[in-house]
This record gives sequence, structure tokens and C-alpha cells, in this order.
Amino acid sequence: MNAPALQHILYVEDDADIRTIARLALEAVGGYTLKVCASGQEALDAVSAGYRPDLILLDVMMPELDGPGTLSGLRKLAQTMETPAVFMTAKVQAAEIAFYKSLGAIGVLAKPFDPMQLAGQVRGLWEGRE
Repeated sequence: MNAPALQHILYVEDDADIRTIARLALEAVGGYTLKVCASGQEALDAVSAGYRPDLILLDVMMPELDGPGTLSGLRKLAQTMETPAVFMTAKVQAAEIAFYKSLGAIGVLAKPFDPMQLAGQVRGLWEGRE
């Protein structure tokens, strides 16, 4: 049985410049459809309003509601209870990566990222999930 194709990504990032670059990289290069949110609360609101992503991409360090807090909130909603999640962060020491995975992330992408490689990295994590 083939796994469903990755199409819809919920992307949560507070930095406007990074949001723009990642959106271009994932939509233009990867062909994905993105729902882009500038905060964890905005992401929770979008999912509560009915958005159902195939994958969640989360910045770790955000004001008010950080990435781990956002993921915790998303896990309480039926639409995203089991949706694969990936953290994007500059904090990529082994212990930090282990922590993110302990929260249920399928992977971690290091910032700064290469816009030309981002879609392929996301696809690789999606295809490699269990």
C-alpha cells in the first residue's frame, strides 16, 4: 500500500523573511500547498477552523507560543493529533534533536536552510517516516 502523497503543509514561522523564502522554496520548487502562520496561536486557530495538513513544519523559537508548545496544542486537536511534524531550528545539538523527537517530531531541519534543498529535505523526512 502506498502512503498518501505530501501535498498540504502547515508552516509556522514568526520571521517574515524566513517565511517568504521557505514558502517560495516549498511551493515553487517542491510543488506543495502551504498554509503559512506567523505564530503558534495562528496555527492552532487555522486547524481549529478546519485546516487539515499532511505535514506540520514548526519553528522552535517563537514568542508567546514556541514550537514545542504549538505542537502540544496541535496534538490535542483531532485534525492534527497524528499529523507528522518537523521542527526547523538553529538549535541542532544531539540532545536538542533528541528532545524534539521525544515530542513526536519525525525530524529536524537546521536553520539556516538552503532554499534549493528545502523541498527535497522535507520530502525525504516525509518518505522516511514510519
